Amino acid sequence: MQSLEMRPVEFGRIGVAERVVVTGMGVLSPVGLRLDTYWNALCSGQSGIGPITKFDVDAFPAKIAAELKDFNAADYIDRKEVRRMDENVQYAVIAAQMAIDDSGLDLDVEDRERIGVVMGTGVGGIWTFENQHSNLVNKGPGRVSPFFIPMMIADMAPGYISMIHGLKGPNYTTVSACSSGAHGIGDAFRILQHGDADVMITGGTEASISPMAVAGFSNMRALSLRNDEPERASRPFDAERDGFVLGEGAGIVVLETLSHARRRNATVYAELAGYAATADAFHITQPHESGEGAMRSMKLALQNAGLDADGIDYINAHGTSTPFNDRIETLAIKKVFGEHAKSLAISSTKSLVGHLLGASGGVEFIATTLSVARDFVHPTINYEVPDPDCDLDYVPNTGREREVRAALTNSFGFGGHNVTLVVKKYTA
Repeated sequence: MQSLEMRPVEFGRIGVAERVVVTGMGVLSPVGLRLDTYWNALCSGQSGIGPITKFDVDAFPAKIAAELKDFNAADYIDRKEVRRMDENVQYAVIAAQMAIDDSGLDLDVEDRERIGVVMGTGVGGIWTFENQHSNLVNKGPGRVSPFFIPMMIADMAPGYISMIHGLKGPNYTTVSACSSGAHGIGDAFRILQHGDADVMITGGTEASISPMAVAGFSNMRALSLRNDEPERASRPFDAERDGFVLGEGAGIVVLETLSHARRRNATVYAELAGYAATADAFHITQPHESGEGAMRSMKLALQNAGLDADGIDYINAHGTSTPFNDRIETLAIKKVFGEHAKSLAISSTKSLVGHLLGASGGVEFIATTLSVARDFVHPTINYEVPDPDCDLDYVPNTGREREVRAALTNSFGFGGHNVTLVVKKYTA
């Protein structure tokens, strides 16, 4: 058999890995429908959690969630198109437009074949599925919408974004439960590093506060039942945590190769410097007791970014407010960072906005990027009763100014998925 010559992998069109920077951000969140309101709410410790209003919850154990407030898709999208989009697509389309506007990209002068879209979602069009299944059961198959399939399938968010803006680069959806958005950002990062695009629109979107989702998560005892105190229900790392709170929304960013950003004199928030993804290969919902998968994800991301552990000042934790996750994530952080773990600022965005499932990686990446850009770390609210197994600095209840040279953001998902992204200050 003829042997194959092994050649070194070459990245980018110039033979080296392209640096990747963040130049635009857009967010729809339970604490704000714009980037500035989102960030200000996080910094001030404002909770977005309250009673569920989307459907009657009398028969449900969990009756609270982090819904979008005062959101009307028709304020952003033509009403005819709204009717043909599941909410998770609406959120992505709107947040993507915000991110493009924030970046200052002039698509009329860009090569749209060099701009792609990678979006993450954990569930896809679950509201569409539930509504159309009701039509099937109660009215017969003839009443199922012809738009059911394109509204429901998980890939439609990047599809719509590409069609609206004429973007012809790589285009797909990542689906890995609660790590979907972070996987999407990581894949977009790799695409840019390898020179397959100049610009990527990426992040996560989710609209899963639905009867089936709430019932399913409730029955597996994953959700907080602190129904009488919704704003105090999400309490990551606190000894009295009893489950996560479901959220909804989208967090979308514009990533560019540094060379492209320089050519158009773009304003840069920060540099996306590292990415890693691992699997626990252990359990469908629980992380491995040793934290091994999360630990490897953080170590590999640091290695990918070319940073030592002591170069990190902040971790935006997965921090779900569940007994297993918070304890094991803390353990993994200690194993990776050693004594330096005690010097880290750690906070959970989910304490404020709930758990946005596939969108969490997007909204938390935005929070992490702004912490790096502005040297401010938002708090983990509702941290009241210390847990001896969670004994690090979780920035309890009050945000703080501190230098953030570089930060990690973790996203872990059912199925044993682990993703870590590394963001650092941009230097020319």
